[in-house]
Amino acid sequence: MTEPPAAHRAHAADDDASRSIPCAVLTVSDTRTDETDVSGNAIVTRLAAAGHRLADRRIVRDEPDAIRTTIDAWLDDPDVAVVITTGGTGLGRRDGTVEVVRALLSAELEGFGELFRMISFQEIGSAAMLSRAVGGLVTRAGGGDTFLFALPGSPNAVATALDRLLVPELGHLVWMRRNP
Repeated sequence: MTEPPAAHRAHAADDDASRSIPCAVLTVSDTRTDETDVSGNAIVTRLAAAGHRLADRRIVRDEPDAIRTTIDAWLDDPDVAVVITTGGTGLGRRDGTVEVVRALLSAELEGFGELFRMISFQEIGSAAMLSRAVGGLVTRAGGGDTFLFALPGSPNAVATALDRLLVPELGHLVWMRRNP
């Protein structure tokens, strides 16, 4: 019989590697800069407050090749366990983050997007259906595993995703993948 999630969380809490996870943060925007990247700053702040380590952070234009190149480099880096993107997930003509992320996923965590939209619906109503937030696991040919999440560019959406879903589960996710 498999252990319940609470038991996994307890194991993860006792595992040093699951308490300080190396994360990379990518802001996808044609207009944001280091000084104006409120959503990227919110992700970094929340990860640090939870004890996780920032492995890298970048801002790229909403161009699929730029997004893919940056994420690919992090997926090939054994020091990055989680990649979180913000921006480029809407329905605008230039929003291409979701398509890039989905093409990389080996296993989508459908529950992430579903729960994100459910929580968002409680906060903002029917506009939550416009969210294309997505996340899952990328397994590389060499055997490396990296979790990859694409969040909207809204600071409120980032806060919701980090506070209610990602920060509470990152240690658990990484621990489960390292300890099958």
